[in-house]
Amino acid sequence: MDSAQIHATHNSVAHFLSSGQVRNAINKIAVLSNELQVGEYNDRLNDLQQNYHFLLQYYITGIDDPERKSVYNKLIARLFVLSSELREELLFRNSTNYEYSQKRFYPFTKHYNSDTDLIDSFRYFHNQSEILMNSDVNHETELRRLRSNYELLLPELFRLFWLTSTYKAEDKFLFNQILDKRYKGNSEKSIMISALTLNLWRLFDESKILMLFDACQSENQIVRQRAMVGLAFIMARYNRFLPYFPSVRNRLVLLTDDSHIVENLQNVIIQIISTAETEKISKKMQEEILPEMMKISPLMKDKMDNESLLNPDELNEENPEWQEILEKSGISDKLKELSDLQLEGADVYMSTFSLLKNFSFFSEPSNWFLPFEPQYSAVNELFRTEDKSLISAFIENNVMCNSDKYSFCLSILQMPESQRNRLKNSFKTEADQMAEMMNDEAILNPDQALKNTSKQYIQDLFRFFKLFSKHSDFSDMFGFSLSMHHSFLFDILAGNSNFKTNIAEYYFLKSHYIQALELFDEIQYETQPTAALYQKIGYMYQQISQFAKALDAYNKADIIQPDDIWTVRKMALCYRLSGNYEKALEFYQRVDYLLPDQHVVLMQIAHCYVELRKFKDALNIYFKLDALGSENPKIWRAITWCSFVTGNIKQAAYYSEKLIDSDPNSHDFMNMAHIAWCQGEHTVAIRYYRKSIEIPGSNWDLFLASFNEDKPYLITNGIAKDEIPLLLDALLSEVIGK
Repeated sequence: MDSAQIHATHNSVAHFLSSGQVRNAINKIAVLSNELQVGEYNDRLNDLQQNYHFLLQYYITGIDDPERKSVYNKLIARLFVLSSELREELLFRNSTNYEYSQKRFYPFTKHYNSDTDLIDSFRYFHNQSEILMNSDVNHETELRRLRSNYELLLPELFRLFWLTSTYKAEDKFLFNQILDKRYKGNSEKSIMISALTLNLWRLFDESKILMLFDACQSENQIVRQRAMVGLAFIMARYNRFLPYFPSVRNRLVLLTDDSHIVENLQNVIIQIISTAETEKISKKMQEEILPEMMKISPLMKDKMDNESLLNPDELNEENPEWQEILEKSGISDKLKELSDLQLEGADVYMSTFSLLKNFSFFSEPSNWFLPFEPQYSAVNELFRTEDKSLISAFIENNVMCNSDKYSFCLSILQMPESQRNRLKNSFKTEADQMAEMMNDEAILNPDQALKNTSKQYIQDLFRFFKLFSKHSDFSDMFGFSLSMHHSFLFDILAGNSNFKTNIAEYYFLKSHYIQALELFDEIQYETQPTAALYQKIGYMYQQISQFAKALDAYNKADIIQPDDIWTVRKMALCYRLSGNYEKALEFYQRVDYLLPDQHVVLMQIAHCYVELRKFKDALNIYFKLDALGSENPKIWRAITWCSFVTGNIKQAAYYSEKLIDSDPNSHDFMNMAHIAWCQGEHTVAIRYYRKSIEIPGSNWDLFLASFNEDKPYLITNGIAKDEIPLLLDALLSEVIGK
């Protein structure tokens, strides 16, 4: 079996188990087990198969078994775990995927003999570094050596918890030692939680999930927030099978008994959902803003060059023409939009820093999850002076995530030293101001630091899954960003709070209508429904073209709040879009009654008459609109067509000429040609038909399709049916001849 077949078979098992088709699931697991040919797995499968056989036999014979439900759930859980382990073993043998390649090489690349050696090495680094740094003697060389050895151990720790399929007792002991509040290394704690999360993302393991729960209750803020982010993703991924693992569900219920943890997890889920906007923002940057900036940069340069002779007193005065250039290009509005998104917490720097992830530093997976440390050897050169303001500016900066801070520093190190020093000085200037802002924020919003920690970590994860050189070899966590509301975790967090409504409103605001509808459909049965709620539900169904459901919701809104003009207009629109022009006309007329003589509404009434072939009724309204002096080509176009199809050629010609004198499109030229032909002016007709074809965006095929739709009206206006091929051939000859 190749990797695709292995994944497909396991997915079938998961589907069969979650839908109650246990026999089919067992048969699929047997396929995996037969492929692996390992006795232990065959024995486990045979035991489970025998247990299920007995369960069925007891049920069929009518034996009362109060433990049946519990036995059944345990059976499902064990079958799912067995399938997951079989898939892992088969992929370990056969897959060329990056993770499994790393997993195969991992035992041969370790630089430590045991977990004890590893933790002892970490402790030695922290203890010795503290002693040497507190010494009056300069030990810079020895400190660098210690640091170098320490940084070699960090990937070792990461790989241990990332690549190990089953944690031994000593692995779990190591995990608890590092998580202990007395242990000093934040980097170890951070990357270990990330490694555990990636391990669980690849392979379900009940005991590892319980370890993640332990980390969620850590006193260390970074550990706690990272663990909660990981837990949210893991709960969403394995949500279908949580009912079969009571220990996991029970721990989740206990965890969320703490209101502070509930609030934290709610923020985490909101931040994860918001990542769905990151790629939209990056696309806007790459396709709209940056190309426009490139276009206007020569203009800006010319302006700046021409004004470079300003006297020193005018040096800091900005030229208002620069802003004018930005506003005319439309960039000013786009930049303001990005600024507003950033204030809302959106990740606006993904596009910028995606270009700075090619440094060798990022070829090591664990480095994507490192908390930013100025002491790290890859960037330490920038922080060797006692420049506390620069260090604080980086560490306390909440705009950039850890990964982007490393990217920024690595790119600065590529600059000439003079340019680098100027940049550092600019940081010094703003460091005090930034520190003051951070202090104010901490006073006004004490929980903001927690939000910032989880937000930055989510951004680090997002960059890994989108930008790591081997990211395509990983199942993307952020494919679940818009599925968070399907999880058991979400249901617990949404109990007795406005959390569900807030998420539904967020989905609605960001136009994620399918997800918003799933939540609003639940909310309407859990709360006292309002007209506003049904209006939103109707609007969302309308936006995804489910007009019958939209109308049902709008009708409910209309019952609660009758004659609301917005609701009635939307109902008219839905009837029109679904092709029910009789009902659309009825509701547009109702709007006109509630708010008379609105131009747009009258236009829609007239259009409904046209669709219903009531051209004279339509003309009455179009003439009324034209009499208001709007000079609207759309009205002239409608009058031209209605006059033509009702046989009033003279009137059609009058309005058609007005269109030709304004800004005609291909249909205007075609209608003018129809009229000329009906008036016996064949040469004029051909001239206007040619103009219709020559309009940019038109061609012979499009022309012919439109012409064929109009043929019945040409015939009713006196054109003989057998003349039509003759004129078309004459026209085609001219077009080809040209």
